[in-house]
Amino acid sequence: MSFKLNAAMSGANIGRLADEVKKLEQAGIDSFHIDIMDGVFVPSFAMSLNDLRCIAKYATRPIDVHLMIQQPHEQIELFLRELRKGDTVYIHPEAEYHPSTTLQKIIDAGMIPGIAINPGTSIETIMEMLVIVDKVLVMTENPGEEFAMEMNVEKKLELLEEKKEELDFEIVYEGRSLKDKIADLYDIGVDDFIINKDLFEGGDYGNTVATLKDTSKVKNVFTYFEYVVGNKHKVAVN
Repeated sequence: MSFKLNAAMSGANIGRLADEVKKLEQAGIDSFHIDIMDGVFVPSFAMSLNDLRCIAKYATRPIDVHLMIQQPHEQIELFLRELRKGDTVYIHPEAEYHPSTTLQKIIDAGMIPGIAINPGTSIETIMEMLVIVDKVLVMTENPGEEFAMEMNVEKKLELLEEKKEELDFEIVYEGRSLKDKIADLYDIGVDDFIINKDLFEGGDYGNTVATLKDTSKVKNVFTYFEYVVGNKHKVAVN
């Protein structure tokens, strides 16, 4: 089992971003996720362009930028010039009339194009864009809303899994309490997990990353054990 863990940097110590990047890379994090909000498309603000510059300066791992902004095509160049080829930029399809134009700008800059979908966004409305993008970020909460209700997106993940191999994109998941569900979500088809509180509230980044990555192994052990117990006369151990 192999999946990636992406650190949501809005949960890091903003005053010590360079140190945080170093500690997270030493802990084995796979990439860095940066939320950008404009207070218009969503009712809050998150990290800034200066925060992005700082993280990009010190990070050797890939960076994901999640643009929760209105009319991203008007500002996309500001962010693209701070990133490296191979980094990812997500936009919300509801944020502008012609999202495919902005996605093309991301591609032309050598970045990985992605779309982020809110809990209320149906898969049917983004089907055409799945041909263009390389990543789909599935959110379990409405962006920018503190204490927002977490929605069940399992059916949405299953629909994406049906199209993933054919259209060649990765499924990225952002939600709460990953340690309790990461193995099940991986089985549904999630490739990349964005982690915030599960990572930063623990303090020991190395232990948290190792525990999350080992969660799948624990599940596999119990699944095999249950299979053997239920089929003890049918199992041949090589």
